[in-house]
Amino acid sequence: MSQVTQAQADRLAAAFAKTKGRAALIPYITAGDPSPQATVPLMHALVAAGADVIELGVPFSDPMADGPVVQRATQRAIEKGVGMRHVFDMVQAFRESDKTTPVVLMGYANPVERYGQLEFARKAQEVGVDGVLVVDYPPEEMLEFARYLDDVDVAPIFLLAPTSTDARIQKVAEIARGYVYYVSLKGVTGAATIDLSEVEQRVQAIRRHVSIPIGVGFGIRDAQSAQRVGQVCDAVIIGSKLIETMEEAVARANGHEADQAAVKAAGAWLAGIRQALG
Repeated sequence: MSQVTQAQADRLAAAFAKTKGRAALIPYITAGDPSPQATVPLMHALVAAGADVIELGVPFSDPMADGPVVQRATQRAIEKGVGMRHVFDMVQAFRESDKTTPVVLMGYANPVERYGQLEFARKAQEVGVDGVLVVDYPPEEMLEFARYLDDVDVAPIFLLAPTSTDARIQKVAEIARGYVYYVSLKGVTGAATIDLSEVEQRVQAIRRHVSIPIGVGFGIRDAQSAQRVGQVCDAVIIGSKLIETMEEAVARANGHEADQAAVKAAGAWLAGIRQALG
């Protein structure tokens, strides 16, 4: 294994190891939002605020699993011309000064297919991506792509839902690496109230099959909900409220240094979440 891929193989494991009993914090942002030039500074600001892993959304015109907040962010990025090549460039630029924080690309199959699965895997490794989560690739359709990712030590990451059967969880367990992402609510991102007791039961059920960390997302909107969810899982994943926080900052800035305002607001808000996790 090359030095580069060895570093990638270690980054996700190291991120979870260093949390020392607390849940890891994984913010989600859309590449290119609030602007292409703000994305890398935003990633650094999130790390400074306490992010352990960053999920970077790949813009796609039909984000079926995303709610209106993430859809708006995606649309803004697309309108600015952000595509897969730009996402890779952003990760590469981030890696120039951050060699340790894992970056997971999250998106849909269509952009991967257009790029080419093998070419995508190789480019992801080249620029320093640590994991890939393709929302609409079920595990049985992911086997070849997962092998491509494994060959370059990029972790294939999967979603599990309240409706996932034991058979589906077992299939995911066989090929997933890095962590699995448990969707705590039925519906789309940004949905309503989370049921902690149900989340705890489902996480326990998933642990019977899965030995890697389990992150929980959807429905986490503040320090209190993050703290509660963090007590029953290995990572708290949060996106919609973070994006809303940036939207509000941009609106207040009214065009004047809007990017800086968004980055500052995002960092300050995430620092509060990080503090709540311990």
